Amino acid sequence: MSDIPVIAFAAYSGTGKTTLIEQVVRILKKKGLRLAVLKHDGHRFEIDHEGKDSWRFTKAGADITMLSSSEQTACIEKGELSLAELLGKIKNVDLILVEGYKNEKLPQIGLARKATGKGFTADLSRFVALVTDCEVNTDLPCFGLDEAEQVAEFIVEKMLVKETKDFTHFNEEGRAKMVDVGEKPQSRRTAVAAARVLVNRDTFDLIRSGGMKKGDVLTVAQVAGVMGAKRTPELIPMCHPILIDGIDLSLHLDEARCSVEIEAAVTCDGRTGVEMEALTAASTAALTVYDMCKAVQKDIVISDIRLLRKTGGVHGDFQREERQ
Repeated sequence: MSDIPVIAFAAYSGTGKTTLIEQVVRILKKKGLRLAVLKHDGHRFEIDHEGKDSWRFTKAGADITMLSSSEQTACIEKGELSLAELLGKIKNVDLILVEGYKNEKLPQIGLARKATGKGFTADLSRFVALVTDCEVNTDLPCFGLDEAEQVAEFIVEKMLVKETKDFTHFNEEGRAKMVDVGEKPQSRRTAVAAARVLVNRDTFDLIRSGGMKKGDVLTVAQVAGVMGAKRTPELIPMCHPILIDGIDLSLHLDEARCSVEIEAAVTCDGRTGVEMEALTAASTAALTVYDMCKAVQKDIVISDIRLLRKTGGVHGDFQREERQ
């Protein structure tokens, strides 16, 4: 299962699930959250046609939209995937909203519309909140069908503030904040990041021969990378100022790729990691290569900015498996 917070919406057809989710997506996007919407259909579906659910969720602002049925899964794979497999495919979002999968063990918001005559999909003990125009005797938080704003606030409070211990970049109003790391123990932290700058053969030869009018490309880019690492908290809003122990930039020319390969290593003894410092160093060095060479080539490509490895911290070590 994904370690990203998940909240599901359970209701019979015609209750208004899709409309409510669409409204909640718009509200949460305004709070700066990255969202995924996962929908389960019991029948075949069409993707991204105007008016279809996937089109509506994408238009509302969802960063990832996935659909699955017994016959197909969008993005598109033949056959059905389990909920765990689907959730495992979703990365780099703050929250996943699920429509359907009412029998799965997920925190669920139950919906019921009086006009359908069907009530809720399960006993009320199954839900964390209700959205309905029916009269209900319950201690659960209960919202009207037109109270999407209140539903969104409940989701932020329930899923992102109180119950998700590691999800600490939001305050009680659901706004972004800098994490308090004062209680964390100090430990040795290292991070190594890389970037690649792809150039044409003429540019490559000029870099190698030192023929660029602005000077030695690799030397200037190396200094720029060190400066970038030191200025990371000025550029990335939620990064802590860190007393960095060491910054090591290495740049070399790859003849086969016709590229400048950049690697940045950063170390410190602190309460938070130095991944962002390493990534900023590699990115700044790559941008400097571009700046030094743009007079002779405009279509230079900066690519493959990535964390290679890190050590230290409560989340343990990380080592990327590089693909050729």
